[in-house]
Amino acid sequence: MPLTPAAHGPTPATSFERLLSIMNDLRANCPWDMKQTMESLRHLTIEETYELSDSILDGDIQEVKKELGDIMLHLVFYAKIGEESGAFNITDVLNGICEKLIHRHPHIYSDVEVQNEEDVKRNWEQLKLKEGNKSVLAGVPSSLPALVKASRIQEKARGVGFDWEEKSQVWDKVEEEMREFRDEFNAVDDQIIDHEKAEGEFGDLLFSLINYARFININPENALEKTNKKFIKRFQYLESKAQENGKQLKDMTLAEMDQFWNEAKKL
Repeated sequence: MPLTPAAHGPTPATSFERLLSIMNDLRANCPWDMKQTMESLRHLTIEETYELSDSILDGDIQEVKKELGDIMLHLVFYAKIGEESGAFNITDVLNGICEKLIHRHPHIYSDVEVQNEEDVKRNWEQLKLKEGNKSVLAGVPSSLPALVKASRIQEKARGVGFDWEEKSQVWDKVEEEMREFRDEFNAVDDQIIDHEKAEGEFGDLLFSLINYARFININPENALEKTNKKFIKRFQYLESKAQENGKQLKDMTLAEMDQFWNEAKKL
């Protein structure tokens, strides 16, 4: 099979077949590719996924395209390894997801009627239970970062009707958790009374804030990462201005640093 696109222009099918052909060549002839296992690829796949996430938040559409290609390569790589062990191949993978999508969308491929997005989500979770999942929350990966995991837990619970009715109720819960967290501090010297309990209350507060964010259609992971990026830019501006003035941050007063910080905020 030629490794260059067809003269009349590639199609999705021919481009995918080209990638499979290249993967076969690499697996057969490249020392690095020959050595890889699912376990050795795992951390690289996680890294590629975070790089895709960064490019999406940065709004860099060309970088999104590049990172999607990197992830596609990893998916094909895993399928190739599965084929070599006789466990599955890329055709099994693609047919498997096609069948699942058809089964999970009876409002498209059958006679089930839905009124909105929430109906679709509820049907999805109910079908997963019928397929043998013992819990609605079983599909939440244990290795997810805690912030993302909290969002997914709440979304899945909502899918079966376990949710607050009004966002005002959720905000009341946020304020309740804030009071309970604050109660774990000594009012005189502001010191934690019981560190373990304070940690638990802080976790409850974060969980309730994530819940409220869901009610107002804010993705907490995206929101926090955008704040991280904003802080990095402002802090690096502060560092650059300090260097221009021949100073090191550790030798500057807070008032001096605040001046540059406020400049960065205006920028």
